[in-house]
Amino acid sequence: MLHLLSRYNQVSRRFFCLTVLFLAFLEGVWAQQDAQYTQYMYNTVSINPAYAGSRGHLSIAGLHRSQWVGLEGAPKTQTLNLHSPVGYRGVGLGFSVVNDQIGPTSETYFDADFSYTLQLSREARLSFGLKASAHLLDIRFSELTLDPNNPDFTLQQDIQNRISPNIGAGVYYHTEQFYAGISVPRFLETTHFDESQLSTASEQMNFYFITGYVWDIHPLWKFKPTLLTKMTVGAPLQVDLSANFMYDERFIMGLAYRWDAAVSGMVGFHISPSFMIGMAYDREVSELGGVIFNDGSFEVILRYDFISRRGRIKSPRFF
Repeated sequence: MLHLLSRYNQVSRRFFCLTVLFLAFLEGVWAQQDAQYTQYMYNTVSINPAYAGSRGHLSIAGLHRSQWVGLEGAPKTQTLNLHSPVGYRGVGLGFSVVNDQIGPTSETYFDADFSYTLQLSREARLSFGLKASAHLLDIRFSELTLDPNNPDFTLQQDIQNRISPNIGAGVYYHTEQFYAGISVPRFLETTHFDESQLSTASEQMNFYFITGYVWDIHPLWKFKPTLLTKMTVGAPLQVDLSANFMYDERFIMGLAYRWDAAVSGMVGFHISPSFMIGMAYDREVSELGGVIFNDGSFEVILRYDFISRRGRIKSPRFF
């Protein structure tokens, strides 16, 4: 009897995993979206090219995210970006690579960013940015278990290294304490394997708005609420709210809420004024979060700023 119950649980678990991943796969392929981040406030250049060079020095960041840990084939995201002001005053350049995997699908974005900044006052700056990107798509249909009685011939040939170009733009305004930006990282709505009349995949435009403010609530404490909204035609509005505290310009702790999706805890530590490490844990508040084999989502980011002269930075940037 115990053996049968164990076998039933294994089958149920596998069936649920396949169902969830299949639905996520359909969403990812038939209406592809940008990668999702909890620590977006430290990875702004990935969604807004106008951020490139805004830190005033060369900055390099790497991020890894494992979503829905415990589900086989669940989404995994890796990001590496660098950006810096260059040459002529006000010009910034950046480059980033984003790899997003879910089930049999792997997407890689290669992005080049250009920004130009206007100094509106002693502290206020307004930046305009352009993004050029190449999207590399791989889908391993051979890994899917298909119904032999009802074969879909469009799902029997793998897609390998399907490349499509894209462009994006953004605007970013910031002072020492406040920032706000709007962006569309990818304007072109690309259709993949359109030679088939049975299945298509379109990459939709995503509209982003990000803002935040830093309060000095105590000589040792800073408080920063942030907001990120993401709007995609044909998809629900995504709203991320977060509240972070920084203590002694070294320790960071905070909470975040993704509307109708997840709650998150975040911690960070400035090992030095140049080097920061941040970690986040998400727990689903949807029905998916209640399953015993979904251990939430984990995210870690490492960022290093090449600060040439200590006098150029008053304290670690909180955004």
